[in-house]
Amino acid sequence: MIAAATAQLAFDGSGIDGSLFTSVTDFARDTKWLNTPLELWTNLGLGVFAVLMVMGWWSARRRGAREMAVALAAPVAVLVAFAAAEVVKKIVGEVRPCRSMPHAYIVDTCPAPSDYAFPSGHSTVAAATVAALFLLDRRLSAIAAVFAVVEGFTRVYVGAHYPHDVLGSVLLALPVAYLTSLAVRRWATPLVASLSTGALRPLLTAEPATALQHAR
Repeated sequence: MIAAATAQLAFDGSGIDGSLFTSVTDFARDTKWLNTPLELWTNLGLGVFAVLMVMGWWSARRRGAREMAVALAAPVAVLVAFAAAEVVKKIVGEVRPCRSMPHAYIVDTCPAPSDYAFPSGHSTVAAATVAALFLLDRRLSAIAAVFAVVEGFTRVYVGAHYPHDVLGSVLLALPVAYLTSLAVRRWATPLVASLSTGALRPLLTAEPATALQHAR
């Protein structure tokens, strides 16, 4: 029943910005020397966002329970945003460019018909990381934003998504991840403060145990 409903809602997104999509994929055709590096980057580049979140966690160990709660909230916020994007994908059911525009130059392998295009999961992860790190470290968030732009471009470059798929991901991920981080920070800060005096102390704080005891 769900499959039938999504099939009825499936649409061809090429009418929205197909010309901009082909402009980018024509550029990909003209820069074939970049095809393989960017095809590798579009997937492996997601590791950069994981590294930035780890850097945020490491920095938070020296900044207190509130900041540590935000650091731990980052991957949660990304997962929540990604889950929301997957729900939207099923509801909207936009077919991939490789199926609606088969004559375009496509670098990436065409996924299964049930793997819809809107919004982009990769771009959702990237944008969600930007929002999640914004509450913790503006510098790391800015770095993540630069890589998020690159990630979004590569999704169109390899032919996996239309530009509006990437934009939709950003508009979805930023508020979802930001609000999730705020909620987790509020809930988790007292818990982190409590756990920081126990066996998990090395993971949650860089302060010596004596300093924590005085703070309490």
